[in-house]
Amino acid sequence: MSQTQDAWEPLILAVAPNGARKTKEDHPKLPITPEELAETARASCAAGASLLHLHVRDADERHSLDPGRYREAAAAVREAVGQDMILQITTEAVGIYDRQQQMDCVRAVEPEAVSLAVRELIPDADAEDEAAAFLSWMDEAGILPQFILYDAEDVLRFNDLAERGLIPSRHPFVLFVLGRYSKDMTSHPLDLLPFVQANSKGFRWAVCAFGPRECACAGAAAALGGHARIGFENNMRLPHGETAPDNAALVRAAAEAAEAMGRPLADAAMARKMLAGPQES
Repeated sequence: MSQTQDAWEPLILAVAPNGARKTKEDHPKLPITPEELAETARASCAAGASLLHLHVRDADERHSLDPGRYREAAAAVREAVGQDMILQITTEAVGIYDRQQQMDCVRAVEPEAVSLAVRELIPDADAEDEAAAFLSWMDEAGILPQFILYDAEDVLRFNDLAERGLIPSRHPFVLFVLGRYSKDMTSHPLDLLPFVQANSKGFRWAVCAFGPRECACAGAAAALGGHARIGFENNMRLPHGETAPDNAALVRAAAEAAEAMGRPLADAAMARKMLAGPQES
């Protein structure tokens, strides 16, 4: 927990509404087009989300890092919600893009925020110098990074990279991906504990989780002082098992769980201030 129990840091609740692989065959309300993403952003913001994790698709609805498609989607979302949400693009490879193409996408789009898988961006020691230069450029450009970590070993490696100055962000924000390698890729709140224990540097963190315990994992993160990302990218079921009607319903369930334990929600202005500053203790 980052603060005393009577003064918790507000919860940054992010929505990941579509991901790289799912289609409308998975759910008719999965947003694909810029207009659908804008409507999802509007509804999710009203439900309590202050950050939108954005994927875009090509003409065949396949995962894309095309800068033009990102700009088009971002413009639609901004028209819908203004500055009431942080807009975070992804550089996820999905077996399609190499690390150079991922970095080129960020340079071309210059987004407000971006999620970066450390395993993809810095796969080995030979990639460190180029990645460090790229991250330094991002820091100078004021782009907010979120670093994706898949297990406790990733956290320990990230600690080392930060200690050696390869992570220039003054206040790193990391995402713990729960259950990525578990049976049936289903998450459980207990999956969070090794990540938290490995986070010896006290970096600000959030979780995302696969499967029907997504809301429970978000609640566990809220109780431990972390933050959460929820949405159709990883889960389409509400806490009691029924299929959610849309992304906003998942956001609402996570927001209600946090509020029930006394954890306030951050709006976008507060989230921006938090992510630009140090983790409070």
